[in-house]
Amino acid sequence: MTDLYNFLASWQLFPEKGTYEIGNRPKSGIYKIQLGDNTRQLYIQMSWVSIEDVAFDSSYQVYPTGQLEELKDNELADFIQCTVIDSQQFETRFFKDDRLVLHVHHDITPKGFLKVTQAHYRSEGDVATNTEIYHKQMSVLPYSSSVSGAVIKPNEAGIIRHQALSAMEEQTNMMLTQIRQQIELLAIQAKEIQKRKELSMLIYEAKLSFSPVIGQLYYLYENADGSHILSMIGPKEWGAKSPYNFVAAVRLLADHTWKEV
Repeated sequence: MTDLYNFLASWQLFPEKGTYEIGNRPKSGIYKIQLGDNTRQLYIQMSWVSIEDVAFDSSYQVYPTGQLEELKDNELADFIQCTVIDSQQFETRFFKDDRLVLHVHHDITPKGFLKVTQAHYRSEGDVATNTEIYHKQMSVLPYSSSVSGAVIKPNEAGIIRHQALSAMEEQTNMMLTQIRQQIELLAIQAKEIQKRKELSMLIYEAKLSFSPVIGQLYYLYENADGSHILSMIGPKEWGAKSPYNFVAAVRLLADHTWKEV
């Protein structure tokens, strides 16, 4: 089971990132992968809500040994087979009447998402493929999502839970986004203030031959000895050659800090 450690979590669906050749795109969904009643078993549970707010759920247990197992009480298939490819991939196959009806490939992407690819083998001989992308949830919920696997039954309690979950996620995500934006804005403001402080310290240590006026534009220069001078004369007004090295055009603000223009 150590190879499946990365998969053991509750995963939330990105509805907009999926592609669906069979069935309709769900409104939301949870895909839960954990150890079964027997710690050598894998327990996979899925729940999702349709656009019409109808909830469905499905689950199954399987030994990830690559052996064919009987799947009891399941209308989808008679037998199931689970194979671990590596720590980033495993797959399950469902068989009914000695025919492969569903192949589900689980893959951890480089960005840490769970990609579930479901290939549905129809009786007509063609294959319809659905691809779903999930992100890992911080908390473990009592159910999950997808359109593969076991007997599918509408669940009224699932509708209530999903609606509450969706409302909670929407509100908390909105608040976290607002806080993150405020933090980013404060960081930008702090950086700007620090920059103005450093420039102001430099100017107040410079040579001044006049009293600066708030809002006026001035020019900061550096002498050959490394000292600084503040002047009302711009770098192009010195004529052929400026006696100083131009540093910056600055403006005195109302709080008596200086800002580079």
